[in-house]
Amino acid sequence: MTSLAGEGIVLASNSASRKAMLEAAGVAFEARAADIDERGLEAEMEDADPAEIAQALAAAKAAAVEDPRLVLGSDSLVEVDGRRFDKPASREQAAEHLRLFSGKVMTLHSAAALAKDGQIVWVGSDFARLRVREMSEDFIEAYLDAEWPEVSYCVGVFRIEGPGVQLFESIMGDQFTVLGMPLLQVLAALREEGALPS
Repeated sequence: MTSLAGEGIVLASNSASRKAMLEAAGVAFEARAADIDERGLEAEMEDADPAEIAQALAAAKAAAVEDPRLVLGSDSLVEVDGRRFDKPASREQAAEHLRLFSGKVMTLHSAAALAKDGQIVWVGSDFARLRVREMSEDFIEAYLDAEWPEVSYCVGVFRIEGPGVQLFESIMGDQFTVLGMPLLQVLAALREEGALPS
């Protein structure tokens, strides 16, 4: 693929949506998932603001991948009624999350970080508010019939670029943030670091 970057960067993730965003933006990258204890880090930061936790997870992922190129880490976190939600561990838990989200406002925090030689050189974040419509049990089951297990990798149990858009009445926020990464901030940081032409 023709890219607007030189040797490119490393994406510390195998997220399909994050890879698609970088590809569409013309950023050359190699995807290599970071091996970190996400739940352990969250537990250590239990009382922290959700945005801070998302930023810490993104930074931990970026710092965990050893490479001479810039490494991009990213993370998303969902909050509903003051409670944080992780990716569902099972279809049953996914259904439980969807029942809890029904009729509520979901705040989605997306963060990104860049590391160079294991040192964090930039961190950014953004959030979006998504109003979840009232969902029937029949809809929830039909939705999971269609989307499970793909949404097991998604906080919020949805892929906004797919049938997950049917969960919502309204969305306030940047589309890239909803997809899982504050892309415009990332591109600006990559230009600042010389990884993209300015």
